[in-house]
Amino acid sequence: MGFFGMALNFFKPYGLGEIMFEFFFRKEQQVEQLIYQYLDNLKMAQENFQKATNVYLEKGICEDLDFLTAQTHKVESKADDIRNEIETIMYAKVLIPESRGDILGLLEAVDQIPGLFERVLYIIQTQSLNTPDFLVLDMKELIRISLECCDLVIKQVEALFRRSEDIKPLVLTIDANESHCDHIERRIITKIFDSDLDPFQKLQLKELVIQIGEISDQTDRVSRRLYIISIKRRV
Repeated sequence: MGFFGMALNFFKPYGLGEIMFEFFFRKEQQVEQLIYQYLDNLKMAQENFQKATNVYLEKGICEDLDFLTAQTHKVESKADDIRNEIETIMYAKVLIPESRGDILGLLEAVDQIPGLFERVLYIIQTQSLNTPDFLVLDMKELIRISLECCDLVIKQVEALFRRSEDIKPLVLTIDANESHCDHIERRIITKIFDSDLDPFQKLQLKELVIQIGEISDQTDRVSRRLYIISIKRRV
């Protein structure tokens, strides 16, 4: 039974089951298609973020970084528009509050991920922050694994709505990746404060690393929320 499929059983005692089934089926399809559109925008934001951080770590502050930062913001704004449309439909036309709460809470949690992409790039851009060469490989590894977590979360959401596979293995993989990212984050911060860098630059770099690390932390939170929703659907 989908998120809105329970509506048919809800209205059966009142003799409205068949009528309401068609209504809820249409709304379920509409919301699910918008969620897939949202995920497509999340993928584009992720791609732009990955390109931007690669450019930054290889070239430093440059026009390409500014362009990719602007593109990330543009895609993130589009994702916000889609999320707002979903919320409008859910509040105006979907009558089962339990399902509505699950979906809206999930979207709110997922939406923090592209927000983190923007935040990281704005820290780099507004502070004209340069990353020393001795940190570049570790930073690339941290970003790579964080984005792998994003890929897995997107796969998780798709699996939940398409009912295509058990999401528990994905939960375990994301949890392991998040722990790995925590280890890398601590390693980078230790290197920063063991170095001869200017104290203010150390604090800037620490903030940057923490914000990048927050990406995997947030994917883990989303993953656990998804798993709880999948369990509720089976009850």
